[in-house]
Amino acid sequence: MLRLAIVDDDERYRNEIKGMLLEYEKEYGESFQITEYSDGDELVENYKSDFDIILLDVEMRFMDGMSAAEEIRKVDSDVILVFITNMPQYAIKGYRVDALDYILKPLSYFPFSQTIKRAIGRRHVSDKNYIIISVKGGKQKVDAEEIRFIEVINHDLIIHTINEDIETKGSIREMDEKLKGESFFQCNKGYLINLAFVDGLTGNDVRIGDDILQVSRSKKKPLIDALNDYMREMGR
Repeated sequence: MLRLAIVDDDERYRNEIKGMLLEYEKEYGESFQITEYSDGDELVENYKSDFDIILLDVEMRFMDGMSAAEEIRKVDSDVILVFITNMPQYAIKGYRVDALDYILKPLSYFPFSQTIKRAIGRRHVSDKNYIIISVKGGKQKVDAEEIRFIEVINHDLIIHTINEDIETKGSIREMDEKLKGESFFQCNKGYLINLAFVDGLTGNDVRIGDDILQVSRSKKKPLIDALNDYMREMGR
């Protein structure tokens, strides 16, 4: 199921767009979870990278679509943005925020459906599982597949990725919930490891690159089972 947001201060257009999306679902067998916003500020407030595609009206009363898009791009580089406007000159400005396309008002189903098809195609190509974490000065988006392991140090969390170490607040339990469905395993109360990066298991230690992490005695057999399951899934 794809998660879509419709952002337009005109309820009639929101309903029209929703109707076209429902028609698209029937025609192409897609499934959408649709959320509506009546202004850009509603979307931007507490934005958590919840959407695959956002359909943004350019002109709105409190925060216009372009300003909203610029705020979203600060924390989410992958969501597909499509502008809805009656002024084609805004299409050029859309390049600043990597917008996929723009749809002209008044709306017509065929060009609308072609843009949605392109948006879905791009989304599937770039589909990744990101988590949003709090960092000093704001938020940061992290690709779950690039996390090697997470550890607790003095009540803070250190997220060790392929390219950097990121400090954030929270608990291992919270991170485990965020990463549920991915290949992560809590090997003791202080470490959450990505099975994809495990290089070896010796005694009560697991090796991830140059890092040696302790495995709780009660977690050793479940870890071995989890590694075997992971390798079977990966065809290793």
